[in-house]
Amino acid sequence: MNFLLPLATAVMLAVTTSAPAFELPAASQQCLVGITDGWDSTSATLRLYQKSGTSWKPVAGPWKTRLGKMGLAWGIGLHPVPKGAATKREGDWKSPAGVFSIGGVWGYQPAIQKHPKLPYVRITPRHLWVEDPESPSYNRGIVLDHDPASAWEKKQQMRQNDPAHALKLFIAHNAPNRRGGAIPYAGSSIFFHIWRGGGTKPTAGCTAMPENDLRSLIVRLDPTLRPVYVLLPKAEYDKHRKPWKLP
Repeated sequence: MNFLLPLATAVMLAVTTSAPAFELPAASQQCLVGITDGWDSTSATLRLYQKSGTSWKPVAGPWKTRLGKMGLAWGIGLHPVPKGAATKREGDWKSPAGVFSIGGVWGYQPAIQKHPKLPYVRITPRHLWVEDPESPSYNRGIVLDHDPASAWEKKQQMRQNDPAHALKLFIAHNAPNRRGGAIPYAGSSIFFHIWRGGGTKPTAGCTAMPENDLRSLIVRLDPTLRPVYVLLPKAEYDKHRKPWKLP
C-alpha cells in the first residue's frame, strides 16, 4: 500500500487546557469562517477572509452550508480544547468545531480549476479513506496496488458513485501528524463536499455546500497563504475573536 498524506497532515494536535493561549498562526493569511446559531445547529454561514496588512478583509461569500445532523462538538485541530468540553467522536454525526488547516482536493474529474500549488487527486476505485478506528491508517488516504477485494477495502472506498462526494476539500480534523497517527475514535474523514437535496439534508459531520460554491471556494484557496477553517457557534466566535485574532 502507498499512503497519500494530505497537505495538512503536519498539523499539531490540540491540547486540552483550562487557560488556553492561542492565536491564528502568523503565516495564515486566508481564513474561512463558518458561523452557526448554536451547538445544535445543522447549518452555517461561510465567508472567506484574506489578510491585507494587519487587517482581515472579506473576499468571498456568504455561502450557505449544511453541517452534521447532531450539530457541533469541539474537534482536534490547531486550537486548544476547553477543559471538560464535549469533543467529537467517530459516528456521532457532529461537525468538528474549532480552527483547522485545510487543503488537498479529491474528485472524480481528471482535473479542476484551482491554484497551481493546491494538490488535486483524481479518485479511482483504488483510493480509500480509512474510517476504521482500529486501523493504523485511521483517517488517512490510501492507494491500493490492486482493485478492492475484501469487504473492509470496499467499505473504505472514496468512490461510492455518490454525487455528493464527487468533489472534496480536506478539513484537518484529527489529522495524523509527525508524532503519530490520528487519535482512535476521535472522528475521521471530514471534508467540504457537495450538499444533498439542494441543502435539505444535513451531513454525518462534514461541511456541505452547493457545487458551484464549493468550486468557487477551491479556486480562491492559495496554499502559500496557509488557509485555515474556523467553525464555531456565534457566541464562541465572539468570545474568541480578539484573543485568537480571528477576522
